[in-house]
Amino acid sequence: MMLDLSKLDFAKGNGLVTVVTQDARSGDLLMVAFADREALEKTLETGEMHYRSRTRGLWHKGATSGNVQRVVSLSADCDGDAVLARVEKAGPACHTGAETCFDIGPVDALVELDRTIAQRAAQAPAPGEKPSYTRRLLDDRNLRLKKIGEESAELVTACADNDRERAVEEAADVLYHLLVAVRPLGVTLDDVKDVLARRAGRTIPAPSRREEG
Repeated sequence: MMLDLSKLDFAKGNGLVTVVTQDARSGDLLMVAFADREALEKTLETGEMHYRSRTRGLWHKGATSGNVQRVVSLSADCDGDAVLARVEKAGPACHTGAETCFDIGPVDALVELDRTIAQRAAQAPAPGEKPSYTRRLLDDRNLRLKKIGEESAELVTACADNDRERAVEEAADVLYHLLVAVRPLGVTLDDVKDVLARRAGRTIPAPSRREEG
């Protein structure tokens, strides 16, 4: 998380540097803002993002909304006039209530898939409404396990046949069914990423209780 402020070029931006803020877990681009030395000093001191607004002055993100951004890492670019802030967010980044300030969707398709599965798990179909395929899997343990076996066998066959196009499709099916299968156990994509990160020798922060709510 340590950032050497002495290596930043505040003069180039009339006392400001550009801050690109990214979700440390999903990789989503959340927002772009500015910071001066004071804002970055406050960020380093508190562990939560502070910015400098041309109209609001020193700005502690989430001070009034509760949507704070806890710092995971701060990195300067090669010119020293921009900072990449990887954060753990406690709520939407945009003042409009949107998750990000950019209408580009999630960076990671697996993240979006996991979010969709979570939504299906949290909301039961209305009376008389036909459940989605995902919901059917979530409600039927035996079906979930059966489908993992079937999709895995199809992937093995595609690989054995050196069928690249089919292997890609089957791999996607396996990933989907795996995420559905572990959801009733309370396992999320983030949990799997945490294991992979530890194996790679780095750490991704666990989500806060506020985020889970």
